[in-house]
Amino acid sequence: MNEVVRPAGAGDLARINAIYNHYVLHSHATFEIEPVTMAEREDWASHYADSGRYRLLVVGDDDVLGFATSSPYHLRAAYETSVELSVYVDPDATGRGLGARLYGTLIPLLEREDLHRAYGGVSLPNASSVALHERFGFREAARYSEQGRKFGRYWDVVWLERPLG
Repeated sequence: MNEVVRPAGAGDLARINAIYNHYVLHSHATFEIEPVTMAEREDWASHYADSGRYRLLVVGDDDVLGFATSSPYHLRAAYETSVELSVYVDPDATGRGLGARLYGTLIPLLEREDLHRAYGGVSLPNASSVALHERFGFREAARYSEQGRKFGRYWDVVWLERPLG
């Protein structure tokens, strides 16, 4: 596997949106209920940079096969040294180690920033996402029962954390 991991560009947003909206419509991995429009995706992407705390990376040579982000954990100033990470992979490309490639690139970049903790929220069950986070040093910090409702049922969420810096 030699797919390139790189910062996302404007030309990647349609594929990012398609991947994400698959999970909106078919999975409890995100608690979004309605598909994200391209205008919303463009606004969302404007908050990321090629350097610093908040990144948007993609994996794939000719076609985007997945993406990972580091986003503000909370908006209050005291949380500025914490980030929330997420990763989504095209459903036809799962099991190929692409999520690990993305986190394996993203986390070392974040280690160079003035950051203290990274967090990941995983709706359960999702053994592969929990395993991915644990592979990169995340440990369970909190578990919430029935935190979100989607597809007519409630889902538990585990929050994992990892030291940075």
